[in-house]
Amino acid sequence: RIPYGKGVVGTCAKTQETQRIEDVHQFPGHIACDCASNSEICIPIKKDDKLVAILDIDSYKFNNFSKEDQATLEKICEFFIPLF
Repeated sequence: RIPYGKGVVGTCAKTQETQRIEDVHQFPGHIACDCASNSEICIPIKKDDKLVAILDIDSYKFNNFSKEDQATLEKICEFFIPLF
């Protein structure tokens, strides 16, 4: 389990805001789940203002997620809301 506020996922859970991290090695308190991960995006999925899930995607490339990627992934996450 990842505590609220710890690492990229925990920060996403605590702030309930998307975290788009260009270089996870520069992120304070980063929790490495894969030694090949260099960038990460975490998107909160909320239903009725309650956090129900987080989409977490890692990449071996630095700065691999653009603002456009973020907007698209946030839209995709909206499709999951009815499942909760």
